[in-house]
Amino acid sequence: MRAAPSFRSVLAFIALFVSLLFAVCALAQDVGVDVGGAAGIFRPKNPEAKKRTSRPAPVVRRGTPARTTGATNANVEDRIEDLLDKGNQLRDARRFAEAEAAYQSIFKLKANDGRAAYGLGNIYSDQQRWEEAEAAYRNAVLWSPSDVDALVALSVVLVRPRTGASNAKRFADAESFARRAVQLQPKNAVAWDRLGVALQARGLFNNETENAYRRAVELDPQFPVAYAHLARVLRRLGKNDEAESLYAQATQLAKDPATLNLIAESLQAEQQWQNSEPVLKRALELDARNPTALYLMGRMLVVFKRYDESEPYLKTATEVSPRAFQPFNLLGRTYLALDRFEEAEVTYERAAGFASAGDRKQLAGIYGFEGVGDGYMKAKKKPSAARAYKRALELDPANPTLEQKLAKAQ
Repeated sequence: MRAAPSFRSVLAFIALFVSLLFAVCALAQDVGVDVGGAAGIFRPKNPEAKKRTSRPAPVVRRGTPARTTGATNANVEDRIEDLLDKGNQLRDARRFAEAEAAYQSIFKLKANDGRAAYGLGNIYSDQQRWEEAEAAYRNAVLWSPSDVDALVALSVVLVRPRTGASNAKRFADAESFARRAVQLQPKNAVAWDRLGVALQARGLFNNETENAYRRAVELDPQFPVAYAHLARVLRRLGKNDEAESLYAQATQLAKDPATLNLIAESLQAEQQWQNSEPVLKRALELDARNPTALYLMGRMLVVFKRYDESEPYLKTATEVSPRAFQPFNLLGRTYLALDRFEEAEVTYERAAGFASAGDRKQLAGIYGFEGVGDGYMKAKKKPSAARAYKRALELDPANPTLEQKLAKAQ
């Protein structure tokens, strides 16, 4: 399936690599907070709903039993197309729950519909529900193995590191799916860009990585994402002058919030936090409720301990993506830093509802419920501290420090 021209303008991608995690974690030690992994920067196009032509009503001769099988099959296909259209429109309107219901309804008509699975992956990705997005995209690839859009989307999600997951295996899978996309469409600039990202996620800053990005730029000179990705790998290879020029080109070409988010996230990955602020402001001018821009802006402000400023951005991010872990987690840490322990406790509880096994252990720590308990203890609110420590132990039951703190609070 050939990508439509609009594919480039609505796509931007997760620039999440192993180096990003190390950079963020190192900076977190300096600012006294683990700011967590980056948000998703990927807005894939909607699944294609095929155009339908009107069909004449079947002719039924008097006295002859009606043959309904063909008409029934046609009606089922029409219904599937209608539900795809509906899901796409609701997704564009950010009515995610309704969009999810529309795509899910397709499986009642056709159990293994690849387009419906891809549509579900899109809305989960939009909301940063990464595990669900990965599962949906894997189904899409399984049921439609030649769908390049689904292969690219799955590769994007797989390069996002997850706490407690086998990231090395997932990064290798991301490379495999990107290579398959390149083989199916050798002139697809997006597929080449994703191959470069997958290689870089595996820590391969080499000629093959650089050439994958250069191939993407060669195929589509107006593709700002590829320029930004190429700039990052060139900086790692010591080609700083060319990298700066490519960043400038990417910024000039960027016309949509998703691409601006990519550039801002790349700057943050290189610890150019302050330089990311004007880029994010531009993205939010175009879309004031863009969940990724809101999260990245909030994260940047937390790094600089501008907690009062970060709160409204992160709070809005939780409203736009009410089932995403990271915005709630970082908002809770903001409240914790502001000594607003009751709000931190409530917010962490919301985050716990969407947390993976690794995230749950993280929520139990000093930047989670343990930190809330410590705050209550300083405020001499022992019953509240005991409640927070108990919740932390539920999330991390083998932690002896929490047991000791709970004993003192009781």
